[in-house]
Amino acid sequence: MVIDSHQHFWKYEPAKHSWIDDTMSAIRRDFLPSDLQKVYVEHGIDGCVAVQADQTLEETDFLLNLADENDFIKGVVGWVDLRAENIDDVLAEYHSKKKLKGWRHVIQGEPDHNFLLRSNFLNGISFLEKYDYTYDILIFPHQLGATLEFVKRFPHQKFVIDHIAKPYIKDGFYEGWAVLMKEIAKQENVLCKVSGMITEADYENWTPEQIHPYMYLVLEAFGTKRLMYGSDWPVCLVAENYGQVKTIVTDYIKTLSAAEQNALMAENAIEFYNL
Repeated sequence: MVIDSHQHFWKYEPAKHSWIDDTMSAIRRDFLPSDLQKVYVEHGIDGCVAVQADQTLEETDFLLNLADENDFIKGVVGWVDLRAENIDDVLAEYHSKKKLKGWRHVIQGEPDHNFLLRSNFLNGISFLEKYDYTYDILIFPHQLGATLEFVKRFPHQKFVIDHIAKPYIKDGFYEGWAVLMKEIAKQENVLCKVSGMITEADYENWTPEQIHPYMYLVLEAFGTKRLMYGSDWPVCLVAENYGQVKTIVTDYIKTLSAAEQNALMAENAIEFYNL
């Protein structure tokens, strides 16, 4: 079994999706379940978790509607303004949506490096455990210091770091990222998605060998029980096709036991998101 723990859907709108710049022009179009289902049949994927790309409640509802209409979408990570004063009421309202598994905010886009530690955001996070919601941490490496303090404040909250914290693979930067990732991995309630790596490398000239040191680090730090496979489709298409994205991971872990491979490729995501 294979579960893709991280992918996106959207109906492309230039203003809404302004983050898709000229270097990513290949994904300036709609990407919907009918597109992804064909890819999954070809590559043996059994289900997925759809993750927010736009920071509106309309986006959350859009993904939940798609999940209701498509059985292969096993869970949704939506967006809600965790800083809102009525956050408990909003979370309670969404709790009846069984495919809604957790939440995410695009922290990487926040100019405040310590956004995660702001009191109103921390207040919102404090309500997630009450509803058994997960939280996806989307950051750049310069935000890892704040992330370490952040996760220590919530030792019972289920966290997962998206895209191995987006290390600067293209530039070869490693040491600072590695030190903090190892520290964060000491918090046993934090998992990590082995995803989004090729888009942090050179789109045109990346090689698996450039990515291997980063994969080795997270495998050593988090272990096979706290890593999960994700494709980051369709964003991954700016650098390669789905098959090659999957192969980077499956080739790297082929020396692990069958049980360890299954954990990383499916079981950890199923358990974490309660799929």
